[in-house]
Amino acid sequence: MLSVRNLKYDVVDEDQGEVGIIHDISMEVPDGQFVVITGPNGGGKSSLAKCIAGVYQPTGGQILFEDQDITSMSITDRAKLGISFAFQQPVRFKGIEVFDLLKLASGDKQLSVGSACQYLSEVGLCAKDYINREVDASLSGGELKRIEIASVLARKSRLSIFDEPEAGIDLWSFSNLIKAFEKIKRETNGSIVIISHQERILEIADTIIVIEKGRVKASGSREEILPGLLGTESAYPSCRQGSQNEDESDCLPDNAGGMADFLKGGLE
Repeated sequence: MLSVRNLKYDVVDEDQGEVGIIHDISMEVPDGQFVVITGPNGGGKSSLAKCIAGVYQPTGGQILFEDQDITSMSITDRAKLGISFAFQQPVRFKGIEVFDLLKLASGDKQLSVGSACQYLSEVGLCAKDYINREVDASLSGGELKRIEIASVLARKSRLSIFDEPEAGIDLWSFSNLIKAFEKIKRETNGSIVIISHQERILEIADTIIVIEKGRVKASGSREEILPGLLGTESAYPSCRQGSQNEDESDCLPDNAGGMADFLKGGLE
């Protein structure tokens, strides 16, 4: 479905000049796969996701989606092909109600209120409390995150990309979050790419790709990669900082081992 070939992404810093963020990354996302990209903070994971979605324009390499070169396409054109992207910090839309956002996402101007409410229910929101709310500053980060996931459900994209979807999720259980991902995969017969440090998300991946210092450090099946990540203090600092209301026990796997060391300093 998706092929990334020798991708590079550089930015210009006033003090340092040109700085490389992604260095020669190649990866494949087969049709119908659940792929989780993980690795140390600052390693280039989010930049990679944004290059795939069209938010950032790569400075080298090639991106193919269903055998079509999309490297130079805009985020709008990629969306038309069936690529969805959910930001780590969801966008607020003052003046747009949740119902209108779901209609836009689905592409169905005749989307019924009942169908829209079903999407909200699937992400753990009481539909009657949210269907007519504006997507603005009155919503918390966790509420916005769930509404954004509901919009991806409504879109039924061939490729859905999520940048740390667990960030800001405090009251909604991870089991429901995972059920939403499984529903997206099942109903679209497409693929899901998730940027995450969460063990519970890593545990349901078909493939795990480890990105460190802008390069692919390791890639393989869950059975091949996950034991190496967990075997070395498992702590997810980004998750802990996501919400002051979150139970930190949800951020920690049972065997607190070496993933924290890996996330902080890299895999030796």
